[in-house]
Amino acid sequence: MSVTLIIIILTVGISIYAWSNEDLLRNWIFHPFSVNKNHQYYRFVTSGFLHADWMHLFFNMLTLYFFGEMVETVFIYHYGPQIGIFLYLLIYLGGMIVADLPSYIKHKKDYDYRALGASGAVSAIIFSSILFNPTREICLYAFLCMPGFVFGLLYLIYSYYQSKQMGDNINHDAHLYGAIFGFILAIFLVPGSFGSFVQQIAQWGIF
Repeated sequence: MSVTLIIIILTVGISIYAWSNEDLLRNWIFHPFSVNKNHQYYRFVTSGFLHADWMHLFFNMLTLYFFGEMVETVFIYHYGPQIGIFLYLLIYLGGMIVADLPSYIKHKKDYDYRALGASGAVSAIIFSSILFNPTREICLYAFLCMPGFVFGLLYLIYSYYQSKQMGDNINHDAHLYGAIFGFILAIFLVPGSFGSFVQQIAQWGIF
């Protein structure tokens, strides 16, 4: 069983359990005020295994399923099973942590602010995948398809714009910083990946 599937199973199980266990939800959710006051740094990670509802959970885990195993395979190919899996988890869990840092800085004195979900970690995996295979098509709503590098650019622009609007309850900062983290770290972890990224785009059919 792949690490990606193990993460999905754990996340689904914990999320469902937390929906009926308020103590777990309260103790694991990302709460910058508690992190700052009580040094509960574990919340950077535990909150990534919680989700608000079925739709939130389904979308994140389906996306992770589609992109995660490809990224996991790349790391195992370059480094072998043990180190490869460690580096894959570094991308995933690191994206989870880095994605929440802007929210922590903004809201560490705001008692009412809370966040949850694996969106930052999943964004890190998506953008690692785009680095490795930038011309692979990504489809939105099953019919609007585009090369990964085009999707990635639009995703960054949209996330940045929405993070400034603060008009919904989605943590767009987590999407933005998780994506950037995953892309940059993958460049350093897989030698030659950025050169290959540029070459694949240069050879893409439209050119």
